[in-house]
Formats: sequence, structure tokens, C-alpha cells
Amino acid sequence: MAVRRAKSPGSALRSLRRDLDRLLPIDVLTSHYPDHSGKVLLNLVLPRTTCAAVREAAATRRQTPADFLGRTVVAALARRERDRNQQLIGQLESLLVHHAPEEVLACAAGVLLHSRRQVSLHLYDADSSRKVL
Repeated sequence: MAVRRAKSPGSALRSLRRDLDRLLPIDVLTSHYPDHSGKVLLNLVLPRTTCAAVREAAATRRQTPADFLGRTVVAALARRERDRNQQLIGQLESLLVHHAPEEVLACAAGVLLHSRRQVSLHLYDADSSRKVL
């Protein structure tokens, strides 16, 4: 993670890209937090053939390349989330063939509480940087 002072998130990413390109082979830079409109910004370096394909696909849809890529990424993320949700539903349904809903729920709650407890053991006080737990 890097912090860069700039007038906008986009100019911060471009400035950081200029500095880092000399040092590291980086394909994607992203803002860590959403901007004022709720968007996370991506700064990509794509091969020329890919750029040409993106420009062509965007033009056929009467979009800018940035809008086309943004919509494509959002759609891919939504598909992935739907697929993961369907996979989880399938796994739960297969558990319910052999176990009562109460058993599945109690077991899931126990696992989640246990994993949460593990994470909470590594909390630090932000002001003093001392380990809290």
C-alpha cells in the first residue's frame, strides 16, 4: 500500500504509476477506498493488442474504453459473486440431506465464532501500536 498526495485519486494513481514503473513491473494499481461517487479506481497497463480490442469493443457499444472496461469488470464481479453464492447454496443443500437445519446452523455459527475469535487475537491499538489482544 502506498499513500500519494494529489488533487484527485486518478492523478495520485497516475503519479504513482510514473514513479513505480521505473522500479517494478506492475500491471494494476487500485485505489484502496472508493472515491466520492463510490467507485474504486483502477490504473491498468495493457498490451497494445488488448488496448486495440478494448477500443474496438467500446466503439461498437458507443462507450468510452474506460466505461466499457468498468462495466465489464463490474459484470464479471457480479457473475463471480452469483457463482460463489450458487456454489454455497449447493453445498448447504447437500449438508441438509444428511443433517437437520438446526445442526447445520449451530455448526456454522460455531465455526464462524471460532474464526472470529482467532482474528480478534491479533488486534492492535491504533494510537499506541501496542497489541491489544
